[in-house]
Parts: sequence; structure tokens; C-alpha cells
Amino acid sequence: MAPIIELRKVSKFFGRGADITTALDDMTFSVDAEFPKIITIAGESGSGKTTMLMLILGFYEPSLGNVFYNGKDIWKLNREETIDFRRNVQAVFQDPFAVYNPFYKVDNLLSIPIKNFHLAGSKDEARALMESALRRVGLRPEETLGRYPHQLSGGQRQRIAVARALVLKPKLLLADEPVSMVDASLRATLLKQIRDLNTELNIPILYITHDLTTAYHVSDYIMVMYRGNVMEAGDVERVIKDPKNPYTQLLVNSIPWPDPNLKWGAAVESPKEKFKGVNNGCRFANRCPHVFDKCIKAPPPMYMTSPDQATACYLYENSDVLAHGDLQTLFKSMQANRVKPTP
Repeated sequence: MAPIIELRKVSKFFGRGADITTALDDMTFSVDAEFPKIITIAGESGSGKTTMLMLILGFYEPSLGNVFYNGKDIWKLNREETIDFRRNVQAVFQDPFAVYNPFYKVDNLLSIPIKNFHLAGSKDEARALMESALRRVGLRPEETLGRYPHQLSGGQRQRIAVARALVLKPKLLLADEPVSMVDASLRATLLKQIRDLNTELNIPILYITHDLTTAYHVSDYIMVMYRGNVMEAGDVERVIKDPKNPYTQLLVNSIPWPDPNLKWGAAVESPKEKFKGVNNGCRFANRCPHVFDKCIKAPPPMYMTSPDQATACYLYENSDVLAHGDLQTLFKSMQANRVKPTP
């Protein structure tokens, strides 16, 4: 069976002429309905994670490569296939207010997809679907429906956005920085609800964030990106606790820990002067303290530093190279090793 979503050697460029920015570089990745895990796509601003989301949703067209839905290029879907794609691939975005029309009650956000996708045969049935979706995300329908967006908190608005996606019973949920604009007290609640939804509905979730702390608590696997490339990937606990790539190490060292005696944001030694110019290799070479000649000549492949972790860094060139370019294959292999029956 074809994956729900597949990116095959996808690149996305912005700009023209000499002023071109590579937002995503030769990305191969897929999401399988039979692998209902939470996979985090992490990285700092400009790493390409949101560009990847926009490509998956069909909001951006690839500059190179193809994006497939159930084995068919999403830019070649017919009308019926497009409707099916829009229903089954749902997203929750960062800003919990921007998705609302302030002139309409929040009921409108829930009722439109029910109407457009013909999910209910009557108003009572539609109301029941809306109430069920709200309860699933921890909201009381009697205190939520009938209100305008400004009458609700940011956390309530974000949970309604999640409920809107869930009312369609999607096969894939994309969560783009879903807790970055809500109070810290609500973040744990929203993250737990996302985790519970993944477990209860048995659907894969792509969680996109710059925050490694929330990634650690909510996800099963992680891909760390920098300037359009995957730098490290694997089991989230192993990657966060024992990062191998110098870039991932830099991100982890930037996490504020509740210890006043612990130095926060350890300084990174600048690379040697001769490596600060043209770079055709590793994207991080111009900032990496370990950079050497090979790093600027060609991009490194993904090396298997352990059965649960792979990194794109020549420091590990004596390790085996990841056999398949699709990181989903890596994550599936890790999961298979986790659940091997005891002899």
C-alpha cells in the first residue's frame, strides 16, 4: 500500500537569479498510515520545517521532485481525489486566532467542514459531531459553542482548531508549533491531548517545532533540520539525550535547564578562517567547530551511529550509511526492534 504522503527528492527554492534561497534540499520522506507515531520535525527558524509542511499540504509547489498522496502526485489529482486529500490530511497551525473570522461565532469553524464534506444528514447530527469533537479536546460544548473568537482564550481557540481537524477523522494530522502562542500553563494540557489523540485515533502526527523540550515530551521520533537538510534523526530520547551532530548539540545546549549553576548556551568555537568561504558540502560547516576539508566539498550522507540514531556528519564516516534515503524506513526499523517478541 502506498504511503499517505511521500516526498520524493523534493527541493524548494525562493527568489530568482543570483539571489536564491534553498528552503528544502532534496528531501525524501514518507508517512505511512500503518505507522501511527508522532514524528517531530525540529529546527531553528529558517531550517525548512514549515516549508516542508506547506509542500505536504499543497500550498507550495516543489521546485524539484514530487509530493505524492496515496501514490499520486498531489498536483495531478482530479477533483474527487483533491477532496479526499483535503479531508484526510489536516493541519493545526501556530496562531490560534488567525484561523478564525472574528465576525462569525466559533461554531462556523466546525460546521463548514461538516457541511462541505457532507458528514451529517441533519442539523442535529452536525451538532452532535461538533459536540463530540469539542469534548475530545477537553472543552465543554455548552461553554464554547455560540461564542465569538475574542470571547475565548488562546488555549480554547487552539483546542477548537484541533477539534475542527478531528471532526473530519483524518489519516494524517500536521501540527505546526501548536503550543508556541499559548500560556505555559496550557502547553502541557495541549501536548497531552495531542498525544492522547494519536493513541485513541491511531493516526500518525507530524509535530513541527523549534522547541526540543516539547518535542521530547510528545514525540516518538525526531528529525532535526538545518537550512533545508536533515542533520540528525532517530529515537527522540536518544537524539535529545545523546546528540551526535554538532548542530543538534548546539540546540540541546541552548535548552534552559532549571539549575542556576548550570551554564546555559555553552559557547561554540568558531570554525577556522579558511572554512568561512564557499561551501558546497555540509550546510553547518561554516558554523561547525569540527569542520575539516571534506565537510565543504560534498554533503555527508546519513551515518548510523546506533540502531536508533543517524546523523549527517563526517565525524562518523566509519559507521554504516543509512541504507534507504527515506527516514520513515529508519523509524520503522527502530520500532520493529523495540517490539520484538521475547524468545
